[in-house]
Amino acid sequence: MPGTTRDAVDTIVETEDGPLRFVDTAGMRRRSKIDEPTEYFSLVRALQAVDRADAALLVIDAHEGVSHQDQRLAERVDAAGTAIVIILNKWDLLDAEGRAQAKIDVADRLAFLSYAPVLTVSALTGKMMQKVLPALRQAEEAYHTRVPTAALNRVIREAQQSHPPPAARKHRPRVLYATQGAADPPTFTLFATHELPPTYLRYLERKIREAFDLGPTPMKLRVRRRNG
Repeated sequence: MPGTTRDAVDTIVETEDGPLRFVDTAGMRRRSKIDEPTEYFSLVRALQAVDRADAALLVIDAHEGVSHQDQRLAERVDAAGTAIVIILNKWDLLDAEGRAQAKIDVADRLAFLSYAPVLTVSALTGKMMQKVLPALRQAEEAYHTRVPTAALNRVIREAQQSHPPPAARKHRPRVLYATQGAADPPTFTLFATHELPPTYLRYLERKIREAFDLGPTPMKLRVRRRNG
């Protein structure tokens, strides 16, 4: 029932891996349907819950597809640096053609979350729900990952040897050294001779993800030039 949940409700769930705190938030509705001020503050509390979470389950109605509001919420989760698992609910209501279109819809409208696992479930029947906790745990573990500096630099070195950065003007940029400055999410600083193109940064991000199994979590790459 839309509008039923007004506040963010915390619930502790005991699992085989220990307790998990789930925060059930108010649903995100189109701005034109938000009744001021009650639902506005429900929205604010939901966004605050995103900021304090280790991981988010982004639940999308597969029958309706990815809405503009779903996109905005996904962008907020991504910007917050929170690990995320995409849940396509009501999968049982779709035929083969509808399921194919739903997956295309997610790949297109949530392309910036390409690292996030996508689970197709039915909360009503319980089908495939057993995959939610393992995916959530994997995302949470990746979110807290710390990578040894020597191993990180080996990956960067091999990536550059396999595919050097493109030359710009008279200079070909090169990463001299890399280090992980923080976790939650994994954040890496690259010390480079010159500016690195966005396409090359995405290439390095993919190599780091593959090497250290960081698939389910966002990660940040920061570049510092040698001359400051």
